[in-house]
Amino acid sequence: MSMLIELENIHKSYPLDGFELEILKGIDLKIDKGEFVAIMGPSGSGKSTLMNILGCLDTPTSGHYALDGVNVENLSADELAEIRNQKIGFVFQGFNLLSRTSALENVELPMVYAKTPERERRRKAIKALESVGLRERMHHQPNQLSGGQQQRVAIARAIVNEAPIIFADEPTGNLDTKMSVEIMELFTKLNRDLKRTIILVTHEEDIALYADRIIKIVDGEIHSDTKNVKKRG
Repeated sequence: MSMLIELENIHKSYPLDGFELEILKGIDLKIDKGEFVAIMGPSGSGKSTLMNILGCLDTPTSGHYALDGVNVENLSADELAEIRNQKIGFVFQGFNLLSRTSALENVELPMVYAKTPERERRRKAIKALESVGLRERMHHQPNQLSGGQQQRVAIARAIVNEAPIIFADEPTGNLDTKMSVEIMELFTKLNRDLKRTIILVTHEEDIALYADRIIKIVDGEIHSDTKNVKKRG
């Protein structure tokens, strides 16, 4: 494997009532291409802030971040957006689908931003929906789909541009146990068969066990970083 992500001494603070509230306190982290990593921690630990920085949705207050060999900590908002569109797919707890838009059109959305020609957009979106088992539902709107199906649409949208990294922030938080297992098995398949790097944020131990590596964040610092010997899926 070759290194995909390297963080050195990452700090993140936010102004609060005239003070600086420090969320991340000197994070050092390396993630190789093709890894499946779970980031865990209690509420307020900094795990979501860390994911936002890793996913180029936010920038560190200080420290160094290299993503696939590119130093990103000082890039402009437009440059960060370009990296997100080319290299990163996101899956969130709340699905984040457009409510009055079909599954197919939701999956096409990243390619609209990328100015992909319409015919190619349609072909890639159908292929992505097929890969998550939803070809027969592609013309359904989100309110016509179950929670698990909506999350599958979100995953199809995350992979449609063939981004090498998928960030999943509590992707099973709104799902029942059966649907959670199905979604995590899908992430495992994407990692194993398509060699996508998966970075999962969760507070659930049983969900983290699908990853190859579990990183625990406490009070803005890495408390532990261990190989998962009980991997599921």
